[in-house]
Amino acid sequence: MAGLGAAVLFGVFVGLGIWQIERRAWKVDLIEAVEQRSAAGPVSAPGPAEWDRLTRNGDEYRRVAVKGRFLQDSSVLAQAVTDHGGGYWLMTPLRDARGFTVLVNRGFVPSRAIAARIDPPTGEIALAGLLRLSQTGGGFLRSNDPEADRWYSRDVAAIAAARSLPDPVAPYFVDVDNPARGVSERRPVGAGGYPIAGLTKTDFRNSHLAYALTWFALAGLTIVGAAIVLRRARSRGDDA
Repeated sequence: MAGLGAAVLFGVFVGLGIWQIERRAWKVDLIEAVEQRSAAGPVSAPGPAEWDRLTRNGDEYRRVAVKGRFLQDSSVLAQAVTDHGGGYWLMTPLRDARGFTVLVNRGFVPSRAIAARIDPPTGEIALAGLLRLSQTGGGFLRSNDPEADRWYSRDVAAIAAARSLPDPVAPYFVDVDNPARGVSERRPVGAGGYPIAGLTKTDFRNSHLAYALTWFALAGLTIVGAAIVLRRARSRGDDA
C-alpha cells in the first residue's frame, strides 16, 4: 500500500516538474518577444480593421504611435501599485485622427487630489507608448465599480460605457512612454511632477526552473522515503 501511494506521489511531483519546465520555456519566449517589441520603433496603433486579430501573445507591449486630441473631462483613475508606491493610473481617452477612440495611460499619480489638478494637453498631439489589451473584471478580490467610479483594472469596454466615449473604441489602451520620448504634460503648481509616465513593467519574474527543481526533488525524496519504509517493513518481517 505504501508503495502504491509513493508511486502516485512520484508521478504527481514529476508531472508538476515537467509542467514548470514547459512554463519556463513559455516565459522565456514571452520575455524575449516583449523585449523586442518594447525596444522597437513605434508603429501606427492598430485601427478598427485590425482589432479582431489582436492577441496578447502577439501584440501586447508593442510600441505604437497615436495622433489626435484628448477628450477633456473624461479621465478615470485606475488603481496602481508602482515603484513610487500606491496610487492611480491617470487614464484619458484620445480621439485618434483616424476616427476612433483609444484610452491613454498618461502615467502615475499618488492621489485623486493631485489628478484633479492635471488637465490633459489641448490641441492635436502625437505620442508613443506600449499597447496593452483590456484588463477585464477588476483586481484581486475587487470588482470594478463604474457607478462609484472605482476602477481596479483597466477594463476598456467598461470605462468606455461609463464615460460614454464616442465609438468605435479600441479594445486596448496605450501606456505612454517616458515624456522625453512622448507627450509632455502640463503640470500646474501643486501637481508635484505628476503624472509619471514610462513605468510599465516589462521585466517578468521567471522562477519556473526553481519550482521545477523543487518538484523533482520532492519526487526523489518520495522514492527515498518509500525505500526506507519498505526496508524497515522487510526488516521487521525477518525479525519475526
